[in-house]
Amino acid sequence: MSRTTPGSSLRPGEFVPLAALLMSLAALSTDALLPALPAIGRDLGALRGNDVQYVITALFLGLGLGQILIGPLSDRIGRKPAMQAGLVLFMAGCLVSIFAPTFEVMIGGRILQGIGVAGPRIVTIALVRDQYTGRQMARLMSFVMAVFILVPTVAPGLGQGVLWLGGWRAVFATYIAITVITFAWFALRQPETLPAVRRRPFSARAIAGAALEVLGIRAAAGHTLASAIVFAPFVAYLSSAQQIFQEGYRTGVLFPLWFGVLALAVGCASFVNGYLVMKHGMRRLSQAAMVSMTLVSVLAWALALVFDGLPPFWLFMAYLLLVFFCMGLVFGNLSALAMEPLGHIAGVGAAVVASISIFIAVPLGALIGQRFDGTMYAQIAAFGVCGAGALAAMWWAEGGEGVGSG
Repeated sequence: MSRTTPGSSLRPGEFVPLAALLMSLAALSTDALLPALPAIGRDLGALRGNDVQYVITALFLGLGLGQILIGPLSDRIGRKPAMQAGLVLFMAGCLVSIFAPTFEVMIGGRILQGIGVAGPRIVTIALVRDQYTGRQMARLMSFVMAVFILVPTVAPGLGQGVLWLGGWRAVFATYIAITVITFAWFALRQPETLPAVRRRPFSARAIAGAALEVLGIRAAAGHTLASAIVFAPFVAYLSSAQQIFQEGYRTGVLFPLWFGVLALAVGCASFVNGYLVMKHGMRRLSQAAMVSMTLVSVLAWALALVFDGLPPFWLFMAYLLLVFFCMGLVFGNLSALAMEPLGHIAGVGAAVVASISIFIAVPLGALIGQRFDGTMYAQIAAFGVCGAGALAAMWWAEGGEGVGSG
């Protein structure tokens, strides 16, 4: 792998698991909490069953807000201080949630957690972009995602176990313990990758100018939009997964197992993508994945009609395995495509790309999730429509000339 910053002393063998652990904090803070959602809603007075979904979407909202701040901050003070500030904020948000007396305070704590977890989420991408370019960057990101996806496979089981032993508040205490370990590893081992001569001023004017530059680059803007559109139904799935499995399909305590199986599909695809991208290119793979996701969703929706909106569990799982495998081929590639022309503003560029994606995906995903009524109509339709929409956005990003092989 060709590097652009010679100052990094970490070999890929250590950098990949460290980066994966940092990025996994966002997934951990979502997935490990899923088994606890009914208890949180019951103990803190959520008014409706679907209201517990806001415990998940609130974190994504904070993530979007935090990225637009921490990304530019990392361009000004360096990657390491920005990362460490985010980790501290995340732990503070966990403390708020531990002692939350009401559902509204819980939502506030989750937003603060999202702002904090933006540090590891966005600065890790900037760290990768500081050191790698092009297909090598996409390949490294795919390996990071492959390791990262191990967290969603075990997180619900971890959360279920902690819930049984200590209640839902103990889940947030577990987050703090893991973050302390991560903070120490990063502080001791990861060198700074942004030299002083490449740092940019932290001001509203500078941030706005960089944001306009990002939005003015058609390739960056179009692939960001594609990433947002395809992420929306995934947000809906995450926020309603507990209801889908435990209320729709009555899986009971086996919910973490089935959730983990589906997460493995994304991880396997990300790992496979790390090899395929070198041969076929990011654009071609993303196009094929989005076409496949759209077509299989059309078929699944037609089958859902036959079963009054609730297909047999084995059939629904087979469908989701295909969809999530397609998503595993898309996530890393679209992020890399959006970031490729932004090397000179990697920090704020990553922030704008990620924040725009979240600000579009979260409201849309929340709207889809709130449509949950015990059937799978809305979720399946969302995957199909958003797959087609993401493909259209990618086509626009390429200037309406089709998808190349790069």
